[in-house]
Amino acid sequence: MSDKKAQTRERILQAAASAMLQGGPQEPGVADVMGAAGLTVGGFYAHFASKDALMLEVFEQLLRKRRELMAQVDRTLPGVERRALAAGFYLSRKHRDSTRSGCPLPSSLGALPQLPDAYQTILAEHLELMSAEMSENPEEADKALADLVLMVGGLALARALGPCDLSDRVLRAAKSAVI
Repeated sequence: MSDKKAQTRERILQAAASAMLQGGPQEPGVADVMGAAGLTVGGFYAHFASKDALMLEVFEQLLRKRRELMAQVDRTLPGVERRALAAGFYLSRKHRDSTRSGCPLPSSLGALPQLPDAYQTILAEHLELMSAEMSENPEEADKALADLVLMVGGLALARALGPCDLSDRVLRAAKSAVI
């Protein structure tokens, strides 16, 4: 792939990621994504077979970035401390209010049952990998999974409420339940 084509593809992926974070994988049309990338619709199919192919790649990419961030946490810390650190970031105002980066799950979960099965496969893999990363041993993995569920639900509710006192309380409550 040429350097210019790779750069163009990356612009499309970034525009699609931003759209997914704001409205989920079904929301943006190809024209919306291409317009946000500063490109015309005609060039889309030189990079992706379909909108589903694009959004599926973006979904996987955004979840992988979440795991890469978690992998930066000191592995010598006990699992409960790694989860507390993750909750501190994940359930923050900054993460709630971010429209350019973050976790795609709060904006995507409701749409997943209507999308191709590959989305559920990627989600299941992500949850398994994250719960393993956030636990010290297989016995603790279910507690880590429960904490992940709590964090995603807390962030989804906080984002739905928008920046307000109740939203801040939701973030604090979910964070305190993880710790």
